[in-house]
Parts: sequence; C-alpha cells; structure tokens
Amino acid sequence: MSTTKKSPSDRSGGGQTASLQTGSPLVEVVNRQRMHPIDRQATALLSQAVLDAIGESGSSLNIAFIRDRRMRELNRDYRGIDRPTDVLSFVCDEDQGAAGDGRFLGDMAISVETAARYAEKYGITLEREIEHLVIHGTLHLAGYDHETDNGEMNRLEKRLRKRLLPGGPASSTRL
Repeated sequence: MSTTKKSPSDRSGGGQTASLQTGSPLVEVVNRQRMHPIDRQATALLSQAVLDAIGESGSSLNIAFIRDRRMRELNRDYRGIDRPTDVLSFVCDEDQGAAGDGRFLGDMAISVETAARYAEKYGITLEREIEHLVIHGTLHLAGYDHETDNGEMNRLEKRLRKRLLPGGPASSTRL
C-alpha cells in the first residue's frame, strides 16, 4: 500500500468502466481483469462516500482493477520494488486548489489477485478486502500518508470502515 506522485492514467485497452457522477464529482472505475467479478458501481459509491466524509465531495479520481503482472510493473516502475502489491495510489501532481474545490486527486490501482491472497490470509471476503483497499487508496489520494502522519490515517481509516462498512469489523490485523 503506497502512494506515488506520478499518474500513469492509461485509458487504452479493454475493460469495463463505471462512473458515479453527481454534479461535478466523478469516480471512475475500470475493471481490467477477469479473474473475479467487480461491482464497479458499489466501488464508486464507496469511494465517493469516503470523499464526502473527509470534505472532498467535489473531487474526482479513477480506480483501476488489474492483475498482478501489471501491478508488478507499476510497483517496479514507480517505486523500484519488483513485486506486486495490493494497492497503489498515484497522486495528481498539479496544484489544483484546496480540498473540496472539484480537483482531480489521481489514480488508484488495485491488484485483485493480491487482494484475494490477503483476504484469504485475514479470513475475510474478497469483497471486504477490496472495500478496505478502496478506503485506503482514496485516503492516500486525498493526501493522507500512514508512513508519515503518526497514525492519523490509520485512525481515520478505522472510523470510516466502521461507519461505511456495516456488518463487518472496523479494523483488521493490517492496520
């Protein structure tokens, strides 16, 4: 789980897309893998709920579901780590104003294969693991960084899980 500063927005190739648009905010979800079905609309709604909860309701972002091979390439190219990871967040470099001003936050990539391994390891469903990753990645795109903020992002993430994911644990051993 990491944030990078460069955005690889790749709109080429196949895949299924779903967008959630309410006024100017937009969360676009692209599914570029076929191993596991993805509820793109639910993903967009969850990410938008996170944005609303943190005062970024006017902002937009993209989420792409990919396979490990592509995630490994991204992780190697942008972080110098030659292995797949579960989620990468590519924060938009441009200064676009203050929070909630309708700015584009960036792109998020989620490896469904890695997410499935973590879900099995932690004894949760793949759907729940993906929800955790969507919350985590959305927070990174909004500027939170668990590696430098003395636990602020982790505490916020736990609160958002509890509030936005009813019927499940607010935290896992991952935080």
